[in-house]
Amino acid sequence: MKRLFLLTFYLSIFSWGYAQNNSSPFHCIVAADGSGNYSTVQEAINAAPERRKEPWLIFVKNGSYREQVIIPQTKPYIHLIGQDKEKTLIHHRLNVGGKPNEKTPSDKLGYWDWSVHNPQSEVSGFDGTVVKVNGAHFYTENISYVNDWGVESQAGPQALAMSSQADCAAFSNCIFRSFQDTWRTPGQDTYRHYVKDCWIEGAVDYFYGGGTVLVEESTFYNVRSGSVIVAPNHKAAKYGYVFRNCVVDGNQAAADGKQKLGRPWHNSPRTVYIHTTMRIPIAAEGWTNMGAIPALFAEYDSRDANGKALDLSQRKTYYEGRGENPPTGSCRATISKEEADTYVYEQMIPGEDGWNPREMMKKLAAPLQLKIIGDTLRWQSVPSAIGYIVSVNDTVFAITNQIEIQLSNRLKDEVTVCAVNRYGSLGHTTSLSHN
Repeated sequence: MKRLFLLTFYLSIFSWGYAQNNSSPFHCIVAADGSGNYSTVQEAINAAPERRKEPWLIFVKNGSYREQVIIPQTKPYIHLIGQDKEKTLIHHRLNVGGKPNEKTPSDKLGYWDWSVHNPQSEVSGFDGTVVKVNGAHFYTENISYVNDWGVESQAGPQALAMSSQADCAAFSNCIFRSFQDTWRTPGQDTYRHYVKDCWIEGAVDYFYGGGTVLVEESTFYNVRSGSVIVAPNHKAAKYGYVFRNCVVDGNQAAADGKQKLGRPWHNSPRTVYIHTTMRIPIAAEGWTNMGAIPALFAEYDSRDANGKALDLSQRKTYYEGRGENPPTGSCRATISKEEADTYVYEQMIPGEDGWNPREMMKKLAAPLQLKIIGDTLRWQSVPSAIGYIVSVNDTVFAITNQIEIQLSNRLKDEVTVCAVNRYGSLGHTTSLSHN
């Protein structure tokens, strides 16, 4: 009898949650359990209109979405909003390794089963990344993007979780995980990215490419000894990669003092770390060689886990490329405070079009005066909110543009309500336990 009651209770939650979506502030809802408009993220992308000038809001409920997601150039302004970054997972298992030969060790053949170049593979012919963003003005928050091959094998070859190749792409409170080449940024140096409060994990060149990319208050997490974080290939970028107020961390294997901040892939790459907390020790030289000479690989105000300023006097300044006649050259390893103060959001991100992703990320206030009266849950409206998400024990109960909903049962569990801003971003929550 108790099991029957619980089943009836939760079925009523799901049915009410679906009914309430008729007044949803989102254009569509993705739910792996079938309670939304679509059960996969790619289905929602396919259904989105082309060439929009305003955000198209897609809400993704907690769930495991094992799929490849491609956002085409013809679909700008996709805003992909997850319910919870720890529980909303877009992932797949794939890599771009070439066909093995007779010299390939037998214990290294496993990658071929999941190579996009293997005609017999489940992922044959796939693009070499779990998610690819070609549409401009993309925004996402509260989602984990994971390449299962990289995470589970803890080995190469290249296995991207994210490839973001559009201008004006913003990422907030997301997780990116793989091993080699976790995230590839734009090939165009003028394309802007803004990344805030994210977790970026890998071991080999796991943040690489070009673009004007500002990363703030995020963690770069290293998963092996000798990890290398960045491998940029900027051609003539003014800023390149700028990391402000970030953390460099890692597992036990990565805490041996052999980690590198980056290496120059091609062209004249640029990367600066400003106000960085190094929770694991970095190799004294800081950087290493690859295929080019950096225009600038530098730091300002790097500190250890205890807040003590690091000695940067041994940082690498002379570089050698590759090939029969390898290029050689040098660049500074530090910048001044005055220079660091120019590597800021206001200089890098708005551009001539006034793009302002921080506005998208603003969390609205938590709804006040949350209370249950009879069979009705009510709360006070939040200024600038276009709607609200009501959850019961992390399960979405209702998505509505109203400030009250009817309850099908007297709830005895925790109820939470958060507001949604015009960009789809989720605000602070208010909770209520009803007994």
